Amino acid sequence: MTAIELQLIERLKKLPPSRIAEVVDFVEFLSQREERAAAAQRLTAGLARLDALKLPEISEDEVEVELAAARQERRSGQGA
Repeated sequence: MTAIELQLIERLKKLPPSRIAEVVDFVEFLSQREERAAAAQRLTAGLARLDALKLPEISEDEVEVELAAARQERRSGQGA
């Protein structure tokens, strides 16, 4: 265990339970913020890779046709 971890534990031991609950909430908040930042970074990297493919743009009509085909395939049981 590092010196900072030991120092934190000693300080936590001196806090009343209500303050410890606040610390737990704050640590959870920080953890979630890190997870969101990592997810955003993965998304950015994925979008950059997708952009690097230089795929041609598709129209809204083409998207609708693709969606309709996928829905029909799923309904007919072929997509399983």
